[in-house]
Amino acid sequence: MIRVYAYKNCDSCRKAHRWLADHRLPHEVLPIRETPPAIAELRIALNSAGGDLRKLFNTSGADYRDLNLKDRLPTLSQDEALALLHSNGNLVKRPLLLHGNTATNGFHEPTWSSLLLTPG
Repeated sequence: MIRVYAYKNCDSCRKAHRWLADHRLPHEVLPIRETPPAIAELRIALNSAGGDLRKLFNTSGADYRDLNLKDRLPTLSQDEALALLHSNGNLVKRPLLLHGNTATNGFHEPTWSSLLLTPG
């Protein structure tokens, strides 16, 4: 099952939803603010991002700036960073796509095509 964490007012999230519908891919959309990803899902995303925590964060968001994460993130442990993302869906770069043991943040059509349309 394809799971997408999204925010209703996010243009990239709307594009991703349209793309999934156009390709007739069944999926579940979860509101990222009200239902942030589970720690286990964030670990999948982190692994898919090559272990780069920064790739999971919405670095252009107000919450990221307000929490001074540009300076704090390098000092956080992996567990602390994932707990922070889990506690505040606004911090997660969206949309977050989870499919099996893979994940990706943001809507990049070639990446989504590779993950969801490529046989294998």
